[in-house]
Amino acid sequence: MTMVKDHVKKGKATQRKVDGFLLLDKSPGLTSNASLQKVKKIYSATKVGHTGSLDPLATGVLPLCFGQATKFSQFLLEANKRYLATIVLGKTTDTGDADGHVIAEKKVPQINNIEFILDQFRGEITQTPSMYSALKLNGQPLYKLARVGIEVERKQRKVRIYKLDLLKYVDEEVVLDICCSKGTYIRSLAEDIGTVIGCGAHVSGLRRICSGPYTIDQTITTDKLERLRDDGYDALDRLLLPISSALEQWPVVELGDITASYFRHGQPVQVAKSPSRGWVRVYSETREEDSFIGVGEILEDGKVAPRRIVSGN
Repeated sequence: MTMVKDHVKKGKATQRKVDGFLLLDKSPGLTSNASLQKVKKIYSATKVGHTGSLDPLATGVLPLCFGQATKFSQFLLEANKRYLATIVLGKTTDTGDADGHVIAEKKVPQINNIEFILDQFRGEITQTPSMYSALKLNGQPLYKLARVGIEVERKQRKVRIYKLDLLKYVDEEVVLDICCSKGTYIRSLAEDIGTVIGCGAHVSGLRRICSGPYTIDQTITTDKLERLRDDGYDALDRLLLPISSALEQWPVVELGDITASYFRHGQPVQVAKSPSRGWVRVYSETREEDSFIGVGEILEDGKVAPRRIVSGN
């Protein structure tokens, strides 16, 4: 469901209630929040959030959720991601990427079998989050502590690397195609690879090419959005994807008018031929563009319990 609603006056500016997902190709040098604020201003939107930060150095797929889409952002946060990462061997930085200061340099040894090294990082691995991550401690992002010289102990976490393909290895530069689970830190992966090789490493370039069901070829840059703004909001709004697009791989359940009414009011409902377990997308039987009701979870008794509902639908 993609919707544009009433205009709301806030101070001198007029803001619009907009619902749906926009797939931004984040520019280098900007934080995810700075990118979000630029898009929010372009759309004059009342409410916008993002679904997983990209470092300032990174580019690529940054799904932005407008209005009611924010209710469903957690499902993208939990989704797998895919990156193209450029790693420089022989230099370690304090941030783990090229934005930091070099704190150690070592000669890169001759690597006879880099695939043997990479294979150690395929499948389930354990990582220690970087101090320059957005992970929070007592509500404070770690990177803010790191910038004032504070380092705290971080718990190791298990993540899964589904794919780790070598695209290029020339001189001291390695380019990798990485598909990974939520919570994977690419800079930590680069540092760990450098540790195994024995020379240190850091990320010099990072591009996210997939986030859940969304791919880089669906994205648009802020520069193009600013040019489209001259054509009016209709041109911008046509870029918004329905809320349900974030859940394309989920099975579908359709409800009749009466059953849908119960569901919208928070009551589990019995549905014929529903899946036996898991989460489902829920629509009214009309299956029109605005017929997406929300998401539900199959209970032990077979009923579908509402978990997230699209308001006013």
